[in-house]
Formats: sequence, structure tokens, C-alpha cells
Amino acid sequence: MTSKDILAFVLKAISDRHGEDTAAYDMQGYSILSDYYVVTSAGSNRQLHAIANAIIDEAHKANFYNYRVEGTSESNWLLLDLGDVVVNVFTEEARDFYNVEKLWVDGKKIELKED
Repeated sequence: MTSKDILAFVLKAISDRHGEDTAAYDMQGYSILSDYYVVTSAGSNRQLHAIANAIIDEAHKANFYNYRVEGTSESNWLLLDLGDVVVNVFTEEARDFYNVEKLWVDGKKIELKED
């Protein structure tokens, strides 16, 4: 499975669960850790976990099991490491506070279709 395939099911899952202000960055040639970084916001802690679970469900549908999830049921930020794609799911407040997107300014922001 290519990193673009992983990115596609990640973005589908986020869209299906109404992630807000989603951004994806192509970091190929800039980062040795991952090809793509994705960040999205959730209106509540419950929605945050629903988005993460939807990503995991889509991974399983694609027979992809090589991932790790960092964070707890109390977290306002979950990180899903799918190897070539890293996803950060935040509550709106946590996203504003941590501002992780500043780490990816060298990458190319991917134009995403609005649903």
C-alpha cells in the first residue's frame, strides 16, 4: 500500500466524521519520518475519538494494520502513526494551543476538496 493510498483512506474517514479545518502536508523530501502529515479538529472530545476510530476502521477495511495510536480516552489530542502518514486529531482548543502545523511550513500544503 502506498502512502497516497493511506492518505486517501485517512482523508475519507476524517470527512465521514466531519473533521473540521483539515489540512494535509506533503513532506516528501523534507521529513525522513513520514511522507504526509494530516491535522484536523473536532468540536468535542467525543468527536475526536470518533474520527480516530473511523480512521482505524478504514485502515482495517484496507487490510492495513501497521499503525499506532498515542493518547488516552481523556486526551484532547490523538496521534495516529500509520508509518508514511501521521495524523493529529485535536479538539479546537488543543490545536490552537499546540500549533503543530508550524513544524510543517517547509512542506507543500495539499489542496483538499471541501465536502
